[in-house]
Amino acid sequence: MISEKIMDKIKLLYGPTKAEDIAKSLGALMKKYELSKDFQSPGFLDERDIFLITYADTIQQKGVEPLKSLYQFAKSRLKDIISIIHILPFFPYSSDDGFSVIDYRQVNPHHGNWEHIRRLGNEFFLCFDLVINHVSSQSHYFKGFINGDQKYKDFFIVLDPHSDTNSVVRPRSLPLLHKYTTNDGDKWCWTTFSDDQIDFNFKCPDVLLEMLDILLFYVSKGARLIRLDAIAYLWKELGTSCVHLPQIYAVIELMRAVLDELAPEVLLLSETNFPHKDNISYFGSGNNMAQIVYNFPMPPLILHTLNTGNSYHLNSWAKSIKPFSDRTTFLNFTASHDGIGVRPAADILSKNEFNELVKNTVKHGGKVSYKNDQGGNPIPYELNINYYDALNNPNAENIDEQLNIQKFLASQSISLIFQGLPAIYIHSIAGSRNWIYGIEISGQARSINREKLDLDVLEQQLADKESRRNIIYNQYTDMIKKRRKEPAFHPLAEQTIIEMGDAIFALKRTSRDNRESILAIHNVTNKSQTLHLDISKSKGNQRDNRKTKVVINDILNENVIKISKQGAFFLELKPYQFVWLKT
Repeated sequence: MISEKIMDKIKLLYGPTKAEDIAKSLGALMKKYELSKDFQSPGFLDERDIFLITYADTIQQKGVEPLKSLYQFAKSRLKDIISIIHILPFFPYSSDDGFSVIDYRQVNPHHGNWEHIRRLGNEFFLCFDLVINHVSSQSHYFKGFINGDQKYKDFFIVLDPHSDTNSVVRPRSLPLLHKYTTNDGDKWCWTTFSDDQIDFNFKCPDVLLEMLDILLFYVSKGARLIRLDAIAYLWKELGTSCVHLPQIYAVIELMRAVLDELAPEVLLLSETNFPHKDNISYFGSGNNMAQIVYNFPMPPLILHTLNTGNSYHLNSWAKSIKPFSDRTTFLNFTASHDGIGVRPAADILSKNEFNELVKNTVKHGGKVSYKNDQGGNPIPYELNINYYDALNNPNAENIDEQLNIQKFLASQSISLIFQGLPAIYIHSIAGSRNWIYGIEISGQARSINREKLDLDVLEQQLADKESRRNIIYNQYTDMIKKRRKEPAFHPLAEQTIIEMGDAIFALKRTSRDNRESILAIHNVTNKSQTLHLDISKSKGNQRDNRKTKVVINDILNENVIKISKQGAFFLELKPYQFVWLKT
């Protein structure tokens, strides 16, 4: 029996006339996936949860399935450090490094099989991508459409090529419509991202039912988080922007309602690379849509802060980030499989500051991806560069690698201590650099940050105490281990920005029971900074005039700082140094 909540969403999307038949089909689908009530799941999150982003084939060995190599690396190097692994699309695909899916229900045989996925799921919680907006031109859906199969005739959006689509928001500078030759003649189909990625027509109920089937199939295969790729573009209505439409929210609410009945602890992550106010709309009311959304302004703002030595914009923006509900949180990150999206920072940085981000990317060996604005003018939307090299110019003279590493680790500390769930790209924890060869072999700018790593070579480099990879991996994982022990870093623990001038980014986290707090202080400049701190004036730290000394633990460096009875002390921070002070 379909719940009233689910039925309401079906009626909103397809009207009351069709709703009864659609509800019957959905009821049968849900019965098909009567999932175990005792499966392991993250439920909601706590300070022990750390999210890793990786491709299935990032870690490789000759003659070994990459998923097996990933399992080997993750179990030996990331157990008790990472709790959640987001395996980017591991299905057969035809382009876009996996995001043009040919078959949603199969593991790419070049990567491994479902047994490899199951083994990883026995050690870590897993996040799968539901590439829901579009599908490969080589999929059986689109081939059926091309061949005139009546089952798929309404699966895609066909328009007159002269249709007025000027109001449609475009994520890339590519044609919105592409021509395909079918058994019924030439047809122009909607393609938001490329001619190999054909958008589904969700006005066809069978498309929605198919995607819900795949959603539940993924849960049955071990997914405990589902990333909704490009979800903001899902529903099309000519004459509108075709993003953030009410029908899109209704589809997510329907997914949430289905999961609440069958697998209530499975979390939804929305991928919506838009300004903050649009991004948080995918939380819905706080308990009816996605539980997690990306904190998209964070990567460019941290990059700007450390490259200019000025925390003003990061401080101002961080003050605006507030908890949405006790069942939602942000995914905090600096790097991912994509480039550094800069549009969410365009309204925060000045025009000159924004342009400096772009110029530095090219100067540091990266690429810049553009899209057209409403007037047809090209504007940057993504910086294609490894985050380490975005911070540190690999072409500079007299490189101080120790200082460069410290600067990079400062960027990672900021994302680790921020309110929410930290997400780490595998190339960040492995200390990778720009992969110029990747661009040469693929012709794609994004390949610069998608290096394939030979496991044996990687292990040799990680074992070399003098290597960049070794230093970054060991210091990074040490930070994570210490973070996981602190209730003050719970995703919902209180966050307060402490103003200490533009050379400093300081943030205080307080545990939910108010028993512990951690003050994280970052020198964002390449010069030493001396701070005069007075904890007696901090919230919750008022003390009497007894002669006992206050003790503060620097939990990162395992130092104890003894403070006079007045509660004041001096703290000197070297270039890009940071401390986590537990009071």
